[in-house]
Amino acid sequence: MAEDKHTHGKMDIVEQEKTFASFMSLTVKTVVAIIVILILLALVNG
Repeated sequence: MAEDKHTHGKMDIVEQEKTFASFMSLTVKTVVAIIVILILLALVNG
């Protein structure tokens, strides 16, 4: 069986942090784009 015990906080999470940062960046940009589109639609139809 596995003799190595898992120790909390020892895993290398650099790639996960990069992926999460990219995901959050894309999410923020998408939300901003949607808000801008909604404002433009409101102004055009106003």
